[in-house]
Amino acid sequence: MALFKNFVGGSSVELKVDAQTFPVIDPSTGLAYASAPSSSAGDVDVACAAAAAAFPAWSRETPSRRSAALLEAAAAIEAGAEELCSLEATDTGKPLRQMIEDEMPAIIDQIRFFAGACRVLEGRSFDEYLPGVISSVRREPVGVCALITPWNYPLMMAVWKWAPAIAAGNSVVLKPSELAPASTVRMAELLQDVFPNGVLNVLCGPKSTGEALVRNPAVSLVSITGSTMAGRAVARAASDRLARVQLELGGNAPAIVFADADLPRAAAEIASAAYYNTGQDCTAATRVLADSRVCDELLDLLISSASKTTCGPPASPSDCGPLISQTQMERVQNLIARSGGTRIVVHGGKALDGPGFFFQPTVITGVSQSDPIVQEEIFGPAMTVQSFANEKKALQMANGVSQGLSASVWTSDAARAVRFARDLAFGAVSVNVHAPMASEMPHGGFGKSGYGKDLSIYGIEEYTQMKHIAISLGEDHALQ
Repeated sequence: MALFKNFVGGSSVELKVDAQTFPVIDPSTGLAYASAPSSSAGDVDVACAAAAAAFPAWSRETPSRRSAALLEAAAAIEAGAEELCSLEATDTGKPLRQMIEDEMPAIIDQIRFFAGACRVLEGRSFDEYLPGVISSVRREPVGVCALITPWNYPLMMAVWKWAPAIAAGNSVVLKPSELAPASTVRMAELLQDVFPNGVLNVLCGPKSTGEALVRNPAVSLVSITGSTMAGRAVARAASDRLARVQLELGGNAPAIVFADADLPRAAAEIASAAYYNTGQDCTAATRVLADSRVCDELLDLLISSASKTTCGPPASPSDCGPLISQTQMERVQNLIARSGGTRIVVHGGKALDGPGFFFQPTVITGVSQSDPIVQEEIFGPAMTVQSFANEKKALQMANGVSQGLSASVWTSDAARAVRFARDLAFGAVSVNVHAPMASEMPHGGFGKSGYGKDLSIYGIEEYTQMKHIAISLGEDHALQ
């Protein structure tokens, strides 16, 4: 059985004889296939000390030097892409072709974007605002960054964190989810000769490892992608030290479909967005809000798309893999069961027979706005379908949840599209497409979906702090 290792101070860390480990489960089989270290508070101290020691020199490297290092990192990951894709597909159960065709090209592009972005950071001020005093604004790295990443996109979410943080001149300690650490650990090993020792550190471990990391006094900033509950816990712990926090938390995305939309196209793309990565995506189109005039027609199209969505292990030509764990499958089942008495499961709704944590693509109607499956993030291959009578009601239903990460509007009316883009309380709104991602565009939510941005130039600014520098010109203005 494979043993994953921590990566600290520029090399993999051999486990001590008495070190605790935890099993890593292949969700396609439900069986352990590897183990990883359960890092202690002492391990966290060592990793944070390594990052703190590396920070002064790295923070003073020129933007061109940091850019070159990130370009080298992108090349190393591209060279190791086949191995990384295989590791993550096993770790998460997701289709291997999804990793190869979708995620890996995006990961490499994102690193290359931040390699360029770090060379164009701006202070945006340079003037004589007071007589005889020139003022400027300088952006500086914040120090050691604690990065906590989720299990749904382990490698990509790691890159969303470490690439902008390191590009900005910080050093990092990254803790991947204990459910899927493999690709992140291997990525660090592939980058061993790219960054100076201690700039990039990876610690495996459960929740207690993350708690120790957030509370470590060497950490200046904490960034997490995870559930709203996890985000609250991180924010509370970091507040004791007034450490900065960036939170990318849960979503509950509505897809609002009007009667003038291209219904077949809308249904196909919404279903794809609902079931991609087995629905374990914070932007998944889980709440379909349909114009009452076309609701039945759209529902039939969505059921047809769900019936054609296949499930299987990573190497198969399937659309969906398993859910990440037995716990996650039980959570999805519980959300469906807790819906009101009027709810109807018109397709799916059950676990598939056989090994692993496979769950049928699911479509549910008859739910009310207050039902848990509407109000809570599902994070599974399920969507609800509700109808609305007018624009006002559609907007109320879309905004009637506590999360605000992503939303889409489907209509051929340009003015309506602009109105909804303005009035939807979500960090990203798309029209006639659902949640497209580009390295150049910010990703982050409103409300209980957190605060701060990943990706884009705004993403790298999250890992900087502004300094006002004032320089006297040595002039005696009293004599003028």
